[in-house]
Amino acid sequence: MIDEMLQIGEVAHRVGLSLRTVRYYEEMGLLIPENRTEGGFRLYTEEHVERLALIKQMKPLGFTVQEIGDVLGARDVVADERSDEQARDAARERLRGFAAAASERCDTLRDQLARAEDFAVQLRRQARRSRPASSRS
Repeated sequence: MIDEMLQIGEVAHRVGLSLRTVRYYEEMGLLIPENRTEGGFRLYTEEHVERLALIKQMKPLGFTVQEIGDVLGARDVVADERSDEQARDAARERLRGFAAAASERCDTLRDQLARAEDFAVQLRRQARRSRPASSRS
């Protein structure tokens, strides 16, 4: 079955990204359109939507464009049955390294979130204590 071809606006909408961001990822080599219409419109497949969703997941973890490209490349090698086993093993090892890095970054973000939540609680307490006497009836 041939994948349904999607234009850039539909792809951006489905992933929750701006057109500009999708174009940026294309310029950086992270996303290559499947084809273009005669009018020059980019055409993408469901696989591109999944790829963009993965990119979107990696960005908040602080992965660079280079690192994202490395992850995508390793995933492509692992998924390609034509890749030799040595290349697939090396790609799997790279993915394990990125998985460990993602876990560490998640731990860091959880710590930061806990501190931010504590700060918000402190501010709410301070705001309640600072209420003027006339509003305390």
